Amino acid sequence: MNQFLFGLVLLIGLMIPPVADLMESVMIIHMHMQMPMLVIAGFFMARLFQERLFRFFDKYNQNGIPGMLLFLIIMAYWMLPRTMDEALTVQSVEIFKFISLPFLAGVPLRDSWNKLSKHWKNNLITLFTVMFLVLGWLYIQSNAQLCNNYLIMDQIILGWGFITMAICMVIYLIYVLLVDPSQYE
Repeated sequence: MNQFLFGLVLLIGLMIPPVADLMESVMIIHMHMQMPMLVIAGFFMARLFQERLFRFFDKYNQNGIPGMLLFLIIMAYWMLPRTMDEALTVQSVEIFKFISLPFLAGVPLRDSWNKLSKHWKNNLITLFTVMFLVLGWLYIQSNAQLCNNYLIMDQIILGWGFITMAICMVIYLIYVLLVDPSQYE
């Protein structure tokens, strides 16, 4: 229950208009802070849903693949420049952001992650690494303004943020490949 309350307080805090406006005013903070924090809020709240709706999760997400697929679809959707733009200008899209990221990405992530094998987890991290590299390259190299509500300089900074995240994930994948944790237990 404490985790649910923490996630709910985090979600409500992120939804407060001055906080949301501040986080959405800078492109990299919007994409790399607000959106992941919304997923984290859902991740924390998921514990209560797992306890109360365990039959639902056992029936429809036995091996974690359906939940992870939903997580991937929602995350890919919110990485598109147009959706970031519309979240700032269309109120229904912003409401969808505050519902979809916690409940359609965060909750399935928590339910699915432990059900996946190490192989699937590493494949997902590799997929996000490739997506982040491609998006980083797109945001850096594009001469056109991809988001109408942000400057091209914000776009370039976000691109470098994606590249940095991808580099960190590559370092993690190399670590997983080279280090055997059983030697240190």
